[in-house]
Amino acid sequence: MIESRWNADFIATILGVVFVAVGLLGFIPNPIVSDGGYFHVNAAHNFVHLISGALLLLSPYFGVPVLMIRTVAIVYTAIAILGFLAPNVAEFGGLVEMNHADHWLHAFLAVVLLAIGFTKPMERSVTTAHM
Repeated sequence: MIESRWNADFIATILGVVFVAVGLLGFIPNPIVSDGGYFHVNAAHNFVHLISGALLLLSPYFGVPVLMIRTVAIVYTAIAILGFLAPNVAEFGGLVEMNHADHWLHAFLAVVLLAIGFTKPMERSVTTAHM
């Protein structure tokens, strides 16, 4: 599914840049991603995006981009399911603000990330013990 030039390092980096950009954008009043935007976010939600983006950006340097994509995919799957079934739990009791549009976006991201993460083989660590 993913061509060789679309390797896990590249995908993790692109996803990381997007998450960081969305996290930063959330701090600037705008009609798309902000306190009053279509996707309702607050500072805590923005920090979640920034941390997710940073982890994705760092994952190629530690040799774990596929693992990180899979981890983010599983977290987004859980948040999407909770968003529809128990919104207060998904929002951590109101700490992380979300609206219905956020829940649908999280569901879409979960599907895309699961497809990306689980179509790539896991990284294999090479240590001196195996040489």
